[in-house]
Formats: sequence, structure tokens, C-alpha cells
Amino acid sequence: MATLLLKKSYQINTLNEVPFKDLWGKHGVFTTIRLIGKPLKIVFLQNHLTNLISSTKSYKIFKRNLKFKLDKILRINLKKNKNYNHLLRLAINKNLISISIRNRITPSKNFKLKLLNYKRYNPEYKNLKYKFILKKMKNIDLKSFDLALCFNKLIYETATANLVFVKKNRLFSPKKNFYKGITIKFIGQKFVLNYTNIHLKNLNEYDEIILLGSGKGVISVSSIQSINWRRKSLKYYKILNDYYEKAVTKCPIYYG
Repeated sequence: MATLLLKKSYQINTLNEVPFKDLWGKHGVFTTIRLIGKPLKIVFLQNHLTNLISSTKSYKIFKRNLKFKLDKILRINLKKNKNYNHLLRLAINKNLISISIRNRITPSKNFKLKLLNYKRYNPEYKNLKYKFILKKMKNIDLKSFDLALCFNKLIYETATANLVFVKKNRLFSPKKNFYKGITIKFIGQKFVLNYTNIHLKNLNEYDEIILLGSGKGVISVSSIQSINWRRKSLKYYKILNDYYEKAVTKCPIYYG
């Protein structure tokens, strides 16, 4: 897995710094946010913070002034004069806020999926029950692969991103049992996404499979290992990627 360039934990009540804990496996939630450029831009920052705070309420770990505390932790740890191409992770449980930063891996143009028969615990949330997935990800080249999570012969999401399927100029996404991330919500504001069950046996009906995620951005899948699916087009990948990259370009400078 990726080397952490920064890793700190803070008591949620006092913001006193304590020894770092990644919080994986704990009862809590997290979000991954893209950092780019110099001066620093944080892609969809307010969307991430709003969603993260909402998730703490659902998990009954919300604390007063949480938004203020998250903002303060970011101000302490982010350097405005550093040239970023990184991913920031904020994780929260009932006692701690943990922050970590790692390099962002630029995905290969020949990006593939491997199937993993697994459904995340409470998948509608970006919760911290990720140890099984993290263990499986240690065995793959993250530059060229992601794990497609499948259960009962349906495909839901990947280990790190949402999935969009293209058929006859229409965009489809799984109906349930996945976390609807910030990037797919952004795409859904502009493009119609049809939510339906995506059956593994019917994947050859789709011309494109596209990953959407805060870390990945927009990626076209070239093939799926172990089944006979190959990319037939790049049409909607180019459309969605252009829309996403324009938003990244327009992202405001972070002043803290």
C-alpha cells in the first residue's frame, strides 16, 4: 500500500495531538480528497466536509464544532507553497480525527478490473470497515488495477471508486449496495444516470465501463480480468473526463 507522507491524530474533543492511528476497522467514517497544484487547490473540499459531517451523524459520532475542528486540522497540516499531487484522508471515530497524506498514483491508460466477491459492510457509507479490502489491494498494482466488488452475481462498486456503465448512449450505475461518492454526485448533476442492477452475465452489453472517484478522477476501464469484457469505445469517457477536468481547473485556491 501507499507510503504515508503525513500522518497525525487528534483528540476530537480537545484537538490535542496524540500518537497516530489510521482507525481502519473502527466504528467511524472517512473521506479521501484530492490535493493539486501550487498554490494549493482542494477538489470539492466543501462537498467532502459536508458529506463527512453528515456521515458522523448517521454513525452517531458527531461532535459539536466538528466543521471548525476539521478546518483547523487542515490549516495546521497543509502547506500553501507546496506543489501537490496528493490524496488526503480524513478519518473520524468517536474519539479521534486522523489525517494522512499520500502521493496520488496516476492511473494507467490500460486500466483493468479484477473481480472480488465481496460486499462492503454498510456499503451506503464510506465507513472504516475496510481491512479485508486493504489486504486484497496489497496484492495488486494500483496503477493498473482496481477491485470490482461483486455479490450475488451483481457488480456494485470498486474498492476505491464508483462505476458507470455505458450502453446505447445511456449511462447506468448500480441500483443499491454502494457508496455514492462526491465525484459521481458531481457527474450526476450534469448527466442522467440510470440506476439499475448490473449483472455480471450482461456486462458484454456495455460499450464502456468508467470509474469515478476522488482519488481516481475519471478512468476508462480497458478490460476485466477473468471474464470476456473489452472496451468498445472511449466516447463517454472523454465527455465525462472533460467535464470533470474543467471543474478541477476551476477549483478555487485554498487559503485556509
